[in-house]
Amino acid sequence: MTSEIRPQPGILDIALYEGGAAHVPGVANAVKLSSNENPFGPSDKAKEAFSRAVHQLHRYPSTDHAALRQAIGEVHGLEPSQIICGVGSDEIIHFLCQAYAGPGDEVLFTEHGFLMYRISALAAGATPVEVRERDRTTDVEALLAAANARTKLVFIANPNNPTGTMISMAEVEHLAANLPQQAILVLDGAYAEYVDGYDGGAEIIGRRGNVVMTRTFSKIYGLGGLRIGWGYGPRAIIDVLNRLRGPFNLSAAQLEAAEAAVRDQDHVNRCRSENARLRVWLAEALAEHGVSSDTSLANFVLARFHDAAEAEACDEWLREQGLIVRRVAGYKLPQCLRITVGDESACRRVAHAVGQFKGNR
Repeated sequence: MTSEIRPQPGILDIALYEGGAAHVPGVANAVKLSSNENPFGPSDKAKEAFSRAVHQLHRYPSTDHAALRQAIGEVHGLEPSQIICGVGSDEIIHFLCQAYAGPGDEVLFTEHGFLMYRISALAAGATPVEVRERDRTTDVEALLAAANARTKLVFIANPNNPTGTMISMAEVEHLAANLPQQAILVLDGAYAEYVDGYDGGAEIIGRRGNVVMTRTFSKIYGLGGLRIGWGYGPRAIIDVLNRLRGPFNLSAAQLEAAEAAVRDQDHVNRCRSENARLRVWLAEALAEHGVSSDTSLANFVLARFHDAAEAEACDEWLREQGLIVRRVAGYKLPQCLRITVGDESACRRVAHAVGQFKGNR
């Protein structure tokens, strides 16, 4: 690259996102608990829909995603015209930054928040602003204190990744009501389905013009390999985002699998129930070995060790046992390991291995 050829400001400040590891050298059939994937996979109906789509691979997909938006609307009680579909919720986050933030603007997020908020803000040329949390939980008053005339977007994940903590809808309402008038509050609901009776913020969006919700099919629906997400918000904001969206950003196979998945709520309910049961079991089993965690409302547990050295040593021990978890030093939590709630066998294996590690120290 010559000295005259330069990317836009902010691009070179982006640290490449690293997904959870999937393999351990020299270990066959390692158990992956690093990416918060649903251990039960997608529903049979979603797999059947994906298989049928192979017969139409020569056809272009729908450009308006009408059938999927209609299905999401029916299941969640939302207006389909206020829904946008994307390549994972990441793409919706990226659209929001592209559309509403740029040079001189600020994008707020919490100190242990999802890394894509910073990446998408920098890609748009905006300034990312990290706001402290309180005991690994979103601090609404700190966000409000950091907001100013330059603030265009405020991202919070509720429940949050990688902490698993969550704030109440009263706190979300207070945040939305007191942000500067030009700012949009984005509620990242990637793990919303794991919270029984939680709408991800949809009810608030119905009453306010400054709140948007993002959701994904990658977690409880078990379709992480297909990359499908969606957003819901005021009609005017969704109209703006659709002007950025590529006309064929989702394939026919993605659309049909996602539609079948969202209509199979029996599968979702079973996965939610099993996750809740095993999440409690795993947290209690780890606590018995002296490894604490905050109450998680997602499909993972953030295990806290004495310090970063102990967390790293435990991670190495687990890898030797064929168990892959996630280090989260990149989220400013070097003393922690994020452990996905797997099936019962995986939960028992990882708890036993952590117990062995602690017993050997």
